[in-house]
Amino acid sequence: MHELLHLLEHALLHTLEEALPLIPFLFLTYLLMEYLEHRSEQLAERWLRGSGRIGPLVGGALGMLPQCGFSTMASGLYAGRIITAGTLVAVFLATSDEMLPVLLSRAVPVPFILKLLCTKLAVGVLCGFLVDGVTSLWRRRREKEPPAPQIEELCEREHCKCGEHFLLSALKHTAKTAAFLLLVTLLVNLAVEGVGEERLASLLLDRPVLGNLLAALFGLIPNCAPSVILTELHLGGVLSVGAMLSGLLVNAGVGTALLLRTNRPVKDSLRILLLLLCVGTAVGILIDLTPLAAFLSR
Repeated sequence: MHELLHLLEHALLHTLEEALPLIPFLFLTYLLMEYLEHRSEQLAERWLRGSGRIGPLVGGALGMLPQCGFSTMASGLYAGRIITAGTLVAVFLATSDEMLPVLLSRAVPVPFILKLLCTKLAVGVLCGFLVDGVTSLWRRRREKEPPAPQIEELCEREHCKCGEHFLLSALKHTAKTAAFLLLVTLLVNLAVEGVGEERLASLLLDRPVLGNLLAALFGLIPNCAPSVILTELHLGGVLSVGAMLSGLLVNAGVGTALLLRTNRPVKDSLRILLLLLCVGTAVGILIDLTPLAAFLSR
């Protein structure tokens, strides 16, 4: 019992030392992002609506901006058939959610951050154009017209922007992410102290395919928690860069939950989620089994 308490005390002390100094940086990052997001929301929606054939490119670029605002917006626009499936997929795959604030707060080298963002953008845009191309070809062969817009089915924007001042929104996001950081850091420290860093890392780092699949499945959780946890596990040396990207490519915040709730038929939404899972897993495996992992981590 005494040994367990000592372990908990040691892990908690390390957690506070690692996580508490990051909170001011998190707040400053969110303050800037919330200000820019509140100013650009209407413009971004107009871009998505009018993107046409280059929708995946526009969607991928918007998806790179952190937080789940654009993924929820894209889900609503797709449910109303205002944008294509390819544009939605591009937004989902490119969305970084809480990855960027966590990396910035950890003072991760900028080249590494840019490589991750560009990888997600490239995968999102490429897959988006492929989805639209295959869908267009299928419709031509079946002699089907593209679905007409259904404005009335556009869902309400929830969980991300609630019409509140950007300062209050930044405070809420900071508190939420800081809580996740404290919890995840504590759990990682407990695991490292109890199991051992080398043994813990070998459970996933030595199993690239399994690690990628588990990370991708975890990334399907419609919340910002997976992006925080996956990023922290990679920075802690527990997840490979490919496994981290497997989960981050799949994770689109609450956008996936909004898609399931509003888009019909449901099987269409399930197909999109399955595509995300396959793409995230495959890309992560490709990165881990090739020199791309060394390039991204360099």
